[in-house]
Amino acid sequence: DIVKSYAYYTIDAPTLDELDKQLESRGPRLESSGHKHPGATRMRFTTRTTYSQEGGRCRVSDAHTVLKVEIILPRWRPRHKPETDMRIIWDTLASDINRHESLHVDIAKNYAGKLEQSIRALGSADSCAEMAATVKKATARILEEHDRAQQQFDRVENINFEDRFQRLLDYRLQQMKDRQSREPGGPRPHR
Repeated sequence: DIVKSYAYYTIDAPTLDELDKQLESRGPRLESSGHKHPGATRMRFTTRTTYSQEGGRCRVSDAHTVLKVEIILPRWRPRHKPETDMRIIWDTLASDINRHESLHVDIAKNYAGKLEQSIRALGSADSCAEMAATVKKATARILEEHDRAQQQFDRVENINFEDRFQRLLDYRLQQMKDRQSREPGGPRPHR
């Protein structure tokens, strides 16, 4: 199960330089790095494990994980009507931030499933206290894997940001040109 909520912070930047400064100063602070970012996803895994005893052995009878996520995104509310270029840049950036945070949620969902499967597959132990300790170790191991996967994802995204953003921006600009050329009275392609 996943419980998802959203939180927003406001940006009113009229220029690119100001936008960059406000994203850095107003964005959420990540606990892992201590730095502020344009967006963030806070996650909490809660697993309820039930045990059963048979023939003097204890085993996991069920494991159910609830993933709670809070996605924190910027909301742009400029004080004055922005230039078209600035709107296009903002739309592109906001879309990329949202995509990035959604992929963090996907990674967490995969690990929530992996956590449940790993706990269910643990076998048995002499006592339920021993089995609970085994579950605790398995949980810690899977959550550490999850954290590493999230960090790796961020590293790859950071390396590719400028190229990806430029491709997205070029795509949006081309879409805008294509729409304008189809509108009555809009620019016509040269023959």
